[in-house]
Amino acid sequence: MFISNAFAQAAAAPGGAESSLLSMLPLVLMFVVLYFVMIRPQMKRQKEHKAMIEAIVKGDEVVTSGGLLGKISKVGESYLTLEVAAGVELQVQRGAIVQVLPKGTVK
Repeated sequence: MFISNAFAQAAAAPGGAESSLLSMLPLVLMFVVLYFVMIRPQMKRQKEHKAMIEAIVKGDEVVTSGGLLGKISKVGESYLTLEVAAGVELQVQRGAIVQVLPKGTVK
């Protein structure tokens, strides 16, 4: 009684399929931009980091994610031994290495 009947307009417009494709265009465009701005560069950085970690050899000078600088004294499958001072060695995971420094940086 208090609510009047509401009638929907005809949903089938002459260009119905075409207009639905055009309404999806912004969503597709946003995904493409997201891929090239965020996803692709992140994947590239991950590849570079993995290659850097696999290329670590004894004698390399590195920085860990905790900020420690040291020279690699032993290389293992998943752990590295890092010499941070004379006679002081730490065992760190390979993934904790953030950067390989040029030779002669750590004295």
